[in-house]
Amino acid sequence: MEMVEADSSTAKLYSLNPNRISNEDILFCIDIGPESLVEMKSTGPGGKPLTRLDSIKQAILVFINAKLSINPDHRFAFSTLAKTASWLRKEFSSDVESAAAALRGLSAASASSSGPPDLTQLFRVAAHEAKKSYAQNRILRVILIYCRSCVQPQHQWPVSQKLFTLDVMYLHDKPGPDNCPQEVYDALVDTLEHVSQYEGYIHETGQGVRILLRYMSVLLSHPQQRCTQDMMDLPKSLTKRSPTCDPANGEEGAPISSQ
Repeated sequence: MEMVEADSSTAKLYSLNPNRISNEDILFCIDIGPESLVEMKSTGPGGKPLTRLDSIKQAILVFINAKLSINPDHRFAFSTLAKTASWLRKEFSSDVESAAAALRGLSAASASSSGPPDLTQLFRVAAHEAKKSYAQNRILRVILIYCRSCVQPQHQWPVSQKLFTLDVMYLHDKPGPDNCPQEVYDALVDTLEHVSQYEGYIHETGQGVRILLRYMSVLLSHPQQRCTQDMMDLPKSLTKRSPTCDPANGEEGAPISSQ
């Protein structure tokens, strides 16, 4: 991708060089700490409140089905994050039923097994898998879904090793005396910029399931075809049908400033 100046009176444009776009191997890493059980503002069947983990499972399945409709050769694997990353399903596959089965078996970790998270093992696994993907003319992307409002993830990873792309979806509580989601968000931005091979995206939301699905749809974009996130004006809000009816009303938590 290269930046192209149109003229001095217009904004910068970008164009894509005519390169072959690689199929993706996408590794989801899902935070299963206690905060993954926080209830969202939406409800499921029978009026039961949806937890963050419930909503994450739904959003991932929507993402996989949409991604495969674009290109059926993309593949997916799953890991979890408690104190460190662990495999949930190691084999990369394009089979939706296999993905659904893996997600059905996903549950939150106990508080005793969920301390300050270290992403180093996740990055080691991703780097190893990225080399295998590259040997097959594919690229690897990690999508980290993080749920902690007051605990910053740590890692020890050399900045010179950028072998995969990292996207982050951050679900958090509203800022308050007991948490600091802005500081966590800033740490996630720094991590993304530190490790990502291609342009990585980060999105955040407080409570809204619709907002989560909207941002996950943005992550469908292929890393080799992306503009920088600062240049994006997506997702756009849908036009309200009436002044009193906004489908996303009440779902967005206190915003966190992007970097």
